[in-house]
Amino acid sequence: MSTFNTISALKEGDPSVFSDIFNEYHRKVYFYVLSKTHSPYIAEETTQITFIKLWDYRHNLDESEPVSRLIFHIARATSIDLLRKEAVKGRFLKQEKPAGSDTVNISDTIEAREQLIRVRQAVNSMPPVRRKVFELSRYEFNSYKEIAAQLSLSVKTVENHMSLAISYLRSVLLLLFLLLYLI
Repeated sequence: MSTFNTISALKEGDPSVFSDIFNEYHRKVYFYVLSKTHSPYIAEETTQITFIKLWDYRHNLDESEPVSRLIFHIARATSIDLLRKEAVKGRFLKQEKPAGSDTVNISDTIEAREQLIRVRQAVNSMPPVRRKVFELSRYEFNSYKEIAAQLSLSVKTVENHMSLAISYLRSVLLLLFLLLYLI
């Protein structure tokens, strides 16, 4: 069957064509991804997701493209997505406390609270509009566009206030750090 006919039949939802494509490319996709990632888990997940996406998005396939190119394009994009997710998950797991380290260091807790108090004092010493912009952005997680609408400011003004607020905090907190830890 030609590429055009194969894609056309797949677009129409022909399960036998999908089965033929799956049988022909499953191992090829698996070993392609395995050669790139060196992870059997990522290779298997990518392979499964690739064929699920091929079926789910069959209506959007370009009939002029070879089937192999479409499949390997999906596989490449899927493996990149999975690797990114694994990297994020790995960073998150590294930040968690190791098993058995349930003890809390009191001095670290006190120091963290003191630093938080210093940050809050520095934020409170900002001009009112800048402080409000900073609080809406960092504490309430509003976008610059939302802040601009809420405070009747332009987005550019919000950006400028945030830039000045962050610069101010850096300078104040650096000065406090130098005074407290180097003296």
